[in-house]
Amino acid sequence: MRIMIDTNVLFSIYLFPTPAMQKLIDIITDYHIIVLPSYVIDELKLVIKHKFPAKYQFLDAFLSELPFEYTYTIERIDISKYPHIRDKKDLPVLVSAITEDVDVLITGDKDFSDIEIEKPEILTPTQFLKKYS
Repeated sequence: MRIMIDTNVLFSIYLFPTPAMQKLIDIITDYHIIVLPSYVIDELKLVIKHKFPAKYQFLDAFLSELPFEYTYTIERIDISKYPHIRDKKDLPVLVSAITEDVDVLITGDKDFSDIEIEKPEILTPTQFLKKYS
């Protein structure tokens, strides 16, 4: 499967590598393809740089060691073509998941929980681990 990881989950994997987060990344890298859109990577860099500047210097090494398919997030989004999402800042993530035809979007963001969509399947890290491990 092609699995997109949202910024908040990638953030947790990088800064708080708990056993659950390590298991999540191990399962995905062993059996699936990670898809990271430009928006997620840019957002991750911005947050780390501003909130955890001491950790920023290691971010390139983390990303270079993580096997993933890099995709471009479109900037001009016609919101009428996509499902409604409460937080408009999350729309590029949803659009990237749809346009890149990923099978699963893993996110901890509650704004994704009420989206009615057939594909991608939207799961939290815990839901993904219960279903696919």
